[in-house]
Amino acid sequence: MVSAWALAVGTVVPSAAIEVRPTDEQIRAALAKGKEAARDRRPPNSLYARFGESDEGRPSGFLMTKLGRLAVMAAHLALRGLEPEPGEIAKTLEEPTMSVVAVIIGTHPFFAMDSYMVLNQRGRLIKPMTVRFDGRASPSEGEIGRSLFKAKVVAAFKYDEFDPLAETTITVFPPQGEAVSFVLDFSRID
Repeated sequence: MVSAWALAVGTVVPSAAIEVRPTDEQIRAALAKGKEAARDRRPPNSLYARFGESDEGRPSGFLMTKLGRLAVMAAHLALRGLEPEPGEIAKTLEEPTMSVVAVIIGTHPFFAMDSYMVLNQRGRLIKPMTVRFDGRASPSEGEIGRSLFKAKVVAAFKYDEFDPLAETTITVFPPQGEAVSFVLDFSRID
């Protein structure tokens, strides 16, 4: 059974905009952002647009957009003294989906098995192209005397099926327990 239900309104940490067709200038800026993160010794995964609670024992997540992926790739490579190849950049820009990664909290190691995720934009449900989940959740710090586990649920949503500028509710449905929801304004992700 899932022990946590969350509604996180407007708690997105800015990263890269949800751009379906980024301009050359946006691409250059994302790559520069990654190099800057590496130079400042910030972890590459800090570049994703995050949502939910920052508390380790609470539901949270992040978006992997085209520009976010480019920034992360540039950071990973810059940490090794390398630059992204044009082919790697092109492959990322051709990606037809945005990944949404949600970390949810439950009371046993297998609570996330068969979880599902949807986007809701103004009453329109957008189903993912794929969903995967942790088969076995990791132990998490919980209340004293109570074991909690955290698991990732990852869904890929086609860019051409959702509005990249709309207020959006991301909902994760574990097979048992309550759904976990996050409210984001996609237009404010920058």
